[in-house]
Amino acid sequence: MFKKLLFLFIIVPLLELYILIKIGQILGAEVTITLVVVTGILGAIFVRMQGFTLVGKVKRDLNEGRLPHKRLLEGVCILASGLLLLTPGLLTDLTGFLLLIPPVRVRLINALLKKAKTHFRKEGTGTVTWGYQNRFPES
Repeated sequence: MFKKLLFLFIIVPLLELYILIKIGQILGAEVTITLVVVTGILGAIFVRMQGFTLVGKVKRDLNEGRLPHKRLLEGVCILASGLLLLTPGLLTDLTGFLLLIPPVRVRLINALLKKAKTHFRKEGTGTVTWGYQNRFPES
């Protein structure tokens, strides 16, 4: 877990910075900054559109009596996409835009659900307890 966090918080930003510097050397600072700003604006527009579409789908599923669990996971992906698109950098923008493509998003969700199912089969579901439960006995 530590290696993943190290990669996420140190290596990725350094790689983003390196790419932005190289692009700035080739295209110029103004074009590079404009590219970052435009991808952020376009990303915000796309995230908003897909978010509203997803809310409609969740409402429809609930009205039809279906559990919208995968739709809610899509919402998490769209939220993550928005965060990635607002983060300056081209790798995060590329990842954010990929998460906005419905087939890519569905494939990712299915892979994560499969991995979770395997983990729970292997490890068991376990029990979640909260520290304050024992301090307040029921009367």
